[in-house]
Amino acid sequence: MFTIIGTLLGGIGLFLLGMILLTEGLTALAGDRLRTTLGRLTGSRLKAVLSGAAITALVQSSHATTLATIGFVSAGLLSLSQAIGVVIGANLGTTSTGWLVSLLGLKLSIGSLLLPLVGVGVLLRLLGRGRLASAGIALAGFGVLFVGLDLLQGGMGGLAERIDLSRFGAATLGARFMLLLVGLVMTLLMQSSSAALAITLTALATGTLSLEQAGAMVIGQNLGSTFTAALAAIGATVAAKRTALIHILFNIGAGTLAFFILPLLIWLADWLTGDGLGDHQALTLAAFHTLFNLLGAALFLPFTAQLAALAERLLPEPRPALTRHLDASMQVVPSLAVEAAHGTLRQCAQVVLQNAAARLRNEEAGFVVANLDEARDAAEVVARYLARLPEAEGEVLNRLNACLHLLDHVRQSAHEALKIRWQPEVEAIIPLSQHARELASLLLNAAQALTDHRQEEEIEPALQALRGHNQDIRLSILQASATRRRAMEATLEGLTLARSCERLSYHGERCLFYLQGLAGEDKIPPGSLVEAGPDPLADEETA
Repeated sequence: MFTIIGTLLGGIGLFLLGMILLTEGLTALAGDRLRTTLGRLTGSRLKAVLSGAAITALVQSSHATTLATIGFVSAGLLSLSQAIGVVIGANLGTTSTGWLVSLLGLKLSIGSLLLPLVGVGVLLRLLGRGRLASAGIALAGFGVLFVGLDLLQGGMGGLAERIDLSRFGAATLGARFMLLLVGLVMTLLMQSSSAALAITLTALATGTLSLEQAGAMVIGQNLGSTFTAALAAIGATVAAKRTALIHILFNIGAGTLAFFILPLLIWLADWLTGDGLGDHQALTLAAFHTLFNLLGAALFLPFTAQLAALAERLLPEPRPALTRHLDASMQVVPSLAVEAAHGTLRQCAQVVLQNAAARLRNEEAGFVVANLDEARDAAEVVARYLARLPEAEGEVLNRLNACLHLLDHVRQSAHEALKIRWQPEVEAIIPLSQHARELASLLLNAAQALTDHRQEEEIEPALQALRGHNQDIRLSILQASATRRRAMEATLEGLTLARSCERLSYHGERCLFYLQGLAGEDKIPPGSLVEAGPDPLADEETA
């Protein structure tokens, strides 16, 4: 028993180590090209399902597809909606094992085939550089992962073989449920639903089980395969955990439906297979396995958006809302990290502009989801996040430069907005109050444009024009003070507020400029998103 427990723990440890290496390798290999390729393969629900099914049928393991999908989601290469289609396709693709066993009498296991990948991956990591070294990490992780699964299967296979299948001979619902549990436990022990399916097919062929009994066990084995996804989500990002949760929900839903209409599905599978090649009963069981997964796909695929929303509610993001996209695993890939920072700064700019507009109107910003302090803190997190990036070059360097400019203007906007204070004497300065309200209206329009991800080309020149009127407002305040029509305290407060308005209009306009440049699909020419000159407000402190 000690040997079995030691083997089990070692297998789990190797599995988790392989998952960590696989995720790190995929993240390091990720880039715009890989992201574009994945986007094409999973661009629609049908494409995602077909891709998942094809990959699983090719490698003969839904584990491989599911784990790779979780790795891609963890690395930020696949969205949750795209991953749902791949996971559903993986469940369809894994049914090909039953057809191969039934028709050819073969059982393919990729664990031993992938063992050489560990050695090849380590050599690439030691001898290669850049992407080659990253590919080595991913290959080694993929191999170690399945070595761990094989170790689990070898350590626990003896226990699975001791299960007395003949004990559950009755065709009642209770006996059917017990057989479902037996199938589930077999998969948990062997860590391979395909291996458990092969044992079930053998039992069916020798007459140990009836078709309905074997069908109940197959449902349990399908449910047991979710344990691997749950294990892979340990220590992963929230997005990866949501992918694993959806995999579990799909298998439970499809399995529950198949359990209650089992006789009908068995009859339909028997009718479809007829007197085909190979063992007829085994073919019927393979067809049953395919049918209930197809039924589950047909029911779940139209509701991928709802599934994603459910997963997000069940597994909420623990980090602050503004910085939830700053995944540390993406920092090894500057292109992905810059995009994450860009998205975060867009939200920060939106919050800052909304709060600034409310302060300019002397109102409470009750409609804002976050306050200025949160936006300012998030901007500081972005600064530390970008500071840890490796050296960038080419297009990524241009986008990083633009992102840093954007970061500076967001921080400066928050700083100026925090300085806005309305005193009764200042509110009485009519030109300044009107100017502040006009600026507030433009900033609100800009914030709404950012929320809707649309470009408002009129806002930037309007902010520039409004800034041009600031000098006249300051002169009118000074003249009123010089002719003793306004108290000195009100004059100084008014000049401070006018200065803040001028700086807010400038930094707000530059925020829009960089956000629109970063959001464009075309490549950013070198130097196109940099300041045309020094800050025009930098030397006006004593003006």
